[in-house]
Amino acid sequence: MHYLRTRTGPVALIPFLVFITCFLGTGYLLDDFYALPAPIAVVVGIVSAILILRGTPSSKIDTLLRGCGDSKILTMCLIYLLAGGFATVTGAMGGIDSVVNLGLTYISVEFLPAGIFIIAAFLSLSAGTSVGSIVALGPIAIGLADQSGISLALMGGSLLGGAMFGDNLSIISDTTIAATQSLGVSMKDKFRVNMYIALPAAILTVILLYFLGREAGMSAGALPTPGDFSLVEIFPYLLVLVLAVSGLNVFYVLFIGIVVAGVIGLYQQDFSLLGYTQQIYDGFLGMTDIFLLSLLTGGLAAMVQKAGGIDYILKKIQKRVKTKRSAQVGIGALVGLTNAAIANNTVSIIITGPVAKQINDVFKMNPRKTATILDIFACLVQGSLPYGAQMLLLVSFAEGRVAYLDLLGEAWYLLLLFVVTLIAILWKPWDRFVPNTQPDSKLI
Repeated sequence: MHYLRTRTGPVALIPFLVFITCFLGTGYLLDDFYALPAPIAVVVGIVSAILILRGTPSSKIDTLLRGCGDSKILTMCLIYLLAGGFATVTGAMGGIDSVVNLGLTYISVEFLPAGIFIIAAFLSLSAGTSVGSIVALGPIAIGLADQSGISLALMGGSLLGGAMFGDNLSIISDTTIAATQSLGVSMKDKFRVNMYIALPAAILTVILLYFLGREAGMSAGALPTPGDFSLVEIFPYLLVLVLAVSGLNVFYVLFIGIVVAGVIGLYQQDFSLLGYTQQIYDGFLGMTDIFLLSLLTGGLAAMVQKAGGIDYILKKIQKRVKTKRSAQVGIGALVGLTNAAIANNTVSIIITGPVAKQINDVFKMNPRKTATILDIFACLVQGSLPYGAQMLLLVSFAEGRVAYLDLLGEAWYLLLLFVVTLIAILWKPWDRFVPNTQPDSKLI
């Protein structure tokens, strides 16, 4: 396959390595991988690109701006803003509390691990964030473990698995947005393909957690009385999920979600009209880091690509990849290793997305399945990292009473998702379940 037309070399990759080294090195030195804002690390990479790569200063700046202004990057950034507004408004009108209390009302003690998994899965699927789900449910899961006699590791692992399930699937998740925009596929189609892999793993996890919960929690004490819940407050999450799966443009989906959640909040007097607008703006501000990160990384990727860095990676991969299945495994390994380096699944997808797109096109693979693999492997590695935000939060909530390896050993969903994903890649009959029509003209 003679698809490389430009001269390539490893020098073109140095700006990417500078970015990753800056981000990762600072995290190791300060023992905090979020101490240095990721957009600043990207800026360092951009500066190194300007100094190292060939071309006039003006041409390099032009390439940077074209990358930042790419339609896919800008689309991604606008979706981030709307997703942030929706998450903040629904939280302010009591949606998160209602979801949690609804689940706890109808879950008996032997179902606690499976129940926490299901609640976390629904919450992260609706809100689009694994970290937000862990923040909302972490203290509850730890408290339930203490009162029921079920191990902290099992409850924490169940929460982690459910949070990563929703993060991987949600149409308003950063990772889904990044993966679909990188591969040029619609969110509804990626969701459908992703379900063929994630849902079997989730069902197996729930069954396993039920039996583990029965063995671990038979001597449970009295559980705390759950708070009140309102189906009206849960409605915006269900509405967004249904509209997204139906194929409605994601801009309309999120806008409708924000409006409906706002009407409910105004009716319940959770906030005033002015407070409603402030909640939306707070949601926008909450997306500032990922907004800037996506914008700047798009510019850096354009500079590296023009200098031949992406083609160099493709040339190296081509020597080792001979089939569609080995290409899919290679894409998973690429995004996984990148995520292990920078401990951010969204950024990992943004960085490796252009490479995955070119590999997909060269081997004429199903872009929906490629986007799914990209997202799954990024989430798998992110949930397994000892220095990932999700694991750090769980250890913090447990106040040091549970070790990282114990938590990881009880994160059954991550293990089962990995196994099912490999089967989906390597077992040819699985592809009959995956639609392989031409990419939609509408990418969102």
